[in-house]
Amino acid sequence: MLKKRSSKKTIIALAFLIILVATLALLLPLVIDYDVSKTLEQFTPPLMIIMALQISVPVFLIFSFFLKKKFKNLARLYGFSILFSLFAFYFYVPYIPIYLSPNHPDPNWNHGSVVHILPAASHDRFLIKTSFKTPVQNPRLNVSGTLINGTMMDTRGYFWGFDVQGLSSNTSYVMQLLDNIDDSLCDPWPLKTFPNPEADTEHLRLVVFTGSGGHDACRNWYGMGQMPLALRQKLINKAMEFQPDAVIGTGDQIYYDIKYGKTPQNLGQSRRAIQFNGRFDPSIGVLGTPNEGVLKKAVDCQISYLYGSALRSTPTYFILDDHDYFANDEANAEDSLGLEMLLVWNSPFSEKGISFPPEDFLMELGRTAQKMYLPEFLPDSNRPIDLPDTNLPNNFENTSECFGTLRYGNLVEGLLYDVRRYVTGDYLNVSAVNASFIPDKAEQWLKNRMESEDTDYIINISPISYGWSAGKWLSWYPDVKTKINGQPALTTDIEKYAWQEGWFKQHNRILNYSYNMENATDLFLCGDMHTQTAGFIKESGDLNFTDNPVPSVLVGSLGANGGSYPSGGLRGIEAAPPVDLIVEEDLPSYEKSGFVVVDIFKSNITVNFYGWRLSIDPIEQIDSLTSHHTFVVQR
Repeated sequence: MLKKRSSKKTIIALAFLIILVATLALLLPLVIDYDVSKTLEQFTPPLMIIMALQISVPVFLIFSFFLKKKFKNLARLYGFSILFSLFAFYFYVPYIPIYLSPNHPDPNWNHGSVVHILPAASHDRFLIKTSFKTPVQNPRLNVSGTLINGTMMDTRGYFWGFDVQGLSSNTSYVMQLLDNIDDSLCDPWPLKTFPNPEADTEHLRLVVFTGSGGHDACRNWYGMGQMPLALRQKLINKAMEFQPDAVIGTGDQIYYDIKYGKTPQNLGQSRRAIQFNGRFDPSIGVLGTPNEGVLKKAVDCQISYLYGSALRSTPTYFILDDHDYFANDEANAEDSLGLEMLLVWNSPFSEKGISFPPEDFLMELGRTAQKMYLPEFLPDSNRPIDLPDTNLPNNFENTSECFGTLRYGNLVEGLLYDVRRYVTGDYLNVSAVNASFIPDKAEQWLKNRMESEDTDYIINISPISYGWSAGKWLSWYPDVKTKINGQPALTTDIEKYAWQEGWFKQHNRILNYSYNMENATDLFLCGDMHTQTAGFIKESGDLNFTDNPVPSVLVGSLGANGGSYPSGGLRGIEAAPPVDLIVEEDLPSYEKSGFVVVDIFKSNITVNFYGWRLSIDPIEQIDSLTSHHTFVVQR
């Protein structure tokens, strides 16, 4: 009888061991290929400890069958104690505290009740967005003696905008925020208009980056996610030490996806994010509903706390990209389960669907966040006011939500454009040649400006890449990720679901407009991918630019970390030139977070790259960052 019992226990124990080993054998390759351990830095100590504890529970319980009675109960006690501790930690995760404060780097400037100030400027106008710790009533802006009434951007009085028109070009003004009884809300500060569009101008300095968003509540319990706010603040403050004339965010000011694909489980639908910020209700509107409060909590940390008062005297430009509409660019034919997500305690469910153009609620979230936090694009005499979402009734006069111009004397004209809001295509037909990212009227504006050549330089400032791919869906390019000789590579031999041929055709038209310029020098400054690259596009499809290659730069993400780099968990491949392009790379993909400093002179454009990576570089290094690469475009 004892032998039978012993044999039965042995069989049960071996069965459990086989199940455990088989489960790990199935799940770990998925994890290695997809998320947690794609890069060594993602094996954080908390993750390794929790995974070890998870494995130890069945080990203790199974091997207790083989132990003498003296140790049997002790092993089971250990196993169940660890199991109870894991359950307790699981329920504690949403309550792990975060510590956030706005970025006010100048100790000699009294920010008062101000949380953030972001100005836009042209040669004759300012548009300034502000927010405050507590609601204010009818604030005013004193602009060197002229009082401008504020316009409330929300329904509670936290967010205000100020439209200052009729200014003189190339002139510095003193700004002072006042409350409704003319008491100061903060110290005064200077802000300068740009030179007249026809003025002879020698130099412009820009700081440019992408992917600055991220909420600390969306950082996983094991330390992955966008960089913490405090480190992103250090990076933006370092960038401001270069005293740029303007700052450009090329997209993804917000990471808080709530629908489609795997990203919501780590971002806006994560248990921790919902605990700190609440849950959006798509059945109702945004302003004047509980969704307004959720939006404020979700975005404060990503925009107003990041910039604070650091950019109060520097004109800014912000383009919206996919995550600014609270979704990743996703095209999935079926719902799916990613069992590897269970190992890091996330929901394994991924919702099917095509995320762009954005559905109504996501569009409303994106537009409302822009209205509250970011200055829209000021008008330009060479940009039509009948472009989509331009000169809307509830916005400031003639401003645009999606299309912008950076005109700095006769030196440079920057063309900024949204490529997500108006995306079109027949998603059942990959050869839909009329599909586009940019509406026809906006493309015609780009064409007209590149044909005008009335500045030394014309720069396309795009939220997505010209010249590199990581196989993602909503890209100009048909490439998808595959493996060649066991290594990740791009291919066009596999059809990309719901990709549209018309997108690449529009890409080639825009490149060709730029290439055909005879008097102005061109450059593309691009966002989206979390890497820094530079090079010259020599061929694209059937277009040959070899005699005058088109220069292009990926500016890099201000806040990327770990799996959000192209070679990390989500993409699993480094950015590389697409199959249909020939690109002479001056800087191959460099996966660190940072920014570029772009110096535009009469003789050339010099782009200096600055990068820093969490878990690899010491934090103190941010204070002494130096350029790791210089890219020069000759006039």
